[in-house]
Amino acid sequence: MPVQRGPMSVRILIVDDDPVQRRLLEAAVGRFGHSSVTADNGNAALELLDGAGADGFSAIILDLVMPGLDGIGVLRTMAERGIETPVIVQTAQGGIESVVLAMRNGAFDFVVKPASPDRLKVAIANALKVESRGDEVRRSSRRSGDLSFSEIITRSPAMEKTLRLARKASASNIPVLIEGESGVGKELVARAIQGSGDRRGRSFVTVNCGAIPDNLVESILFGHEKGSFTGATEKHAGKFVEANGGTLFLDEIGDLPTDVQVKLLRAVQQGEVDPVGGRSSVKVDIRLISATHRNLLEQVQHGRFREDLFYRLNVYPISVPPLRQRKEDIEPLALHFMARFSSAEAGGRVRAISSRALATLEAYDWPGNIRQLENAIFRATVLCDGDTLTEEEFPHIRAQVEGTVDLDRYADAPAAAAERQDASPEIGPEQGANVAQPSVGGVRALDEQGEIRSLADVELDMILLAIERYDGQMSEVARRLGIGRSTLYRKFKEYGIDPETGREARLAS
Repeated sequence: MPVQRGPMSVRILIVDDDPVQRRLLEAAVGRFGHSSVTADNGNAALELLDGAGADGFSAIILDLVMPGLDGIGVLRTMAERGIETPVIVQTAQGGIESVVLAMRNGAFDFVVKPASPDRLKVAIANALKVESRGDEVRRSSRRSGDLSFSEIITRSPAMEKTLRLARKASASNIPVLIEGESGVGKELVARAIQGSGDRRGRSFVTVNCGAIPDNLVESILFGHEKGSFTGATEKHAGKFVEANGGTLFLDEIGDLPTDVQVKLLRAVQQGEVDPVGGRSSVKVDIRLISATHRNLLEQVQHGRFREDLFYRLNVYPISVPPLRQRKEDIEPLALHFMARFSSAEAGGRVRAISSRALATLEAYDWPGNIRQLENAIFRATVLCDGDTLTEEEFPHIRAQVEGTVDLDRYADAPAAAAERQDASPEIGPEQGANVAQPSVGGVRALDEQGEIRSLADVELDMILLAIERYDGQMSEVARRLGIGRSTLYRKFKEYGIDPETGREARLAS
């Protein structure tokens, strides 16, 4: 049974199935000057988080290994429900695999049992520091009005291909299915489609189908009449009616129960919904955009998703690539998040990120994609003592990429400043039509026969020109070319450029 102790202002939720460990943690938290609430299993913890006092928890100490719903299960459920309280995981298994798995699922920090009081105190203090900034940062990040495609930050050709498809979709009301891993930015693409179409300025209603209890999905989507079931004390319109005239975004559509899929199919086909307990259908006019991290066709083949509904939703599929396939986006995204989080603090103290830190971030695969990068930058910005983020602010990521990147190579490179977050504005078709010139700064567009040169040849000339123009300052070269340093050095290898001299090896020989 959950137990609450002390009326102090900061409350820590302790989740552990071992009563001895719970008492030890309660005592330690009390000595640090905080109150504690305990739960002996994962389900009890989630009940507390979902309850009326959920906003009162400033941090969570969570055991990873528990019977029933374990710590990883709790982390995943918290992510689905949008619970952002920082979590310190504890485990008797201190292997890197346990740490990596916990961090991928949103853990803020970890301690190894038995945790020393000093280590636990530091972890809690850091978590509280992040939590104290959390509400302010979340308020500053809320968007008002519509989102346009120009506000989506990218330098990646793969992401530009996705945005080209999305722009075409915005010109009509065709049903769109956005596919991609969790955290890649599927909702941003959906909002940009809405903000660039004829429904801009109207309602954009989001439903996370994977975070709604199965017994409430139908009521939340289609509405219910007063008294239609136990607890229905008032009439509820439902998300379809709420989105009438605008866009309904069904996130994680693959998690929708099969019995609700039948009613969703009718709503899509007929443009009307049947509220629970209602006597008549309600007409709706919506733009439907769905999203999933699952392979829906595979779900259809296994009988977990209706084939007829799949083909109704999958009229215009758009795939959003994971961050590991768009490493060019890591630097501009990191600068963007750093500027936003720093501006939430008095004076915007953190203003730059070191080249070594960027190299560390670019060497990591980001299984949690942009959402994980955002959380990592948030944590680092809040905990940084100086005005520049270094690799020391990313200890867990650095530990995982150790040996895969030579940080000494970046020792003397200048830091990237947050003010440069918009240094690569999106180029639209209208702008691109006036860019081509026969020769720009010594880089020729045509070959000796008057034909367009290949992109590879032009790219090589641009790299060599940039190296010469910026006196071999590779950090500046990379920024001016709009790519990360790791990408630049990969280009060196591809084109046979000596990174020490900045010259083509075949030319230098």
